[in-house]
Amino acid sequence: MKNILKNRWALSTVVTTLIILVVSVLLAGVVTYFAINVTSTRVQEESLHLTKQHVWYGQNGTQWIAQGAIMIINTGGRDVVIDKITVRGQECSWENVYYNITTKSIADDLTFQKTLKDNGEIEIGNSGSFNFVKAGGDLTLQSGKTMIIYIHQPDSITVNDIGLTVAMTIFTSQAMYYKETNVQAVA
Repeated sequence: MKNILKNRWALSTVVTTLIILVVSVLLAGVVTYFAINVTSTRVQEESLHLTKQHVWYGQNGTQWIAQGAIMIINTGGRDVVIDKITVRGQECSWENVYYNITTKSIADDLTFQKTLKDNGEIEIGNSGSFNFVKAGGDLTLQSGKTMIIYIHQPDSITVNDIGLTVAMTIFTSQAMYYKETNVQAVA
């Protein structure tokens, strides 16, 4: 018994065991943190950038019409399906939606179109001509591409709305993207 009490190295096994235990717990924590970090950064997220939004009310020949336009850029790492488009809270019928998907960079603003039709060509400033197709249902936008959307006769826009702010909302399966714009008069 005297020998154990006088032995200096008696605590070394306890301390060594504690050090090994702490190091192994820290190592397990670092490995877990690394695994979570790798998997979370590899998951690609949905991200849309909405810009150049407009709602117009103007005369097209003898008829007064409302028209909306917006440009959507998919800046995320995954393809996106656009489920629904609303203007001022009213869902737009796909029959009234015309779109073009491009990889071009579009610097010019969108303008009111008097000749909006299926397979119609629209000139957008110096950016060039774009062929617009009538939507038949949900729209798919690939990662890195740009979609230009024109909406013919969005519901609930009248001459009394000129100068008022209205909301345009794009719905996808994971999110809704909201932009506001003023209703503009077109001569």
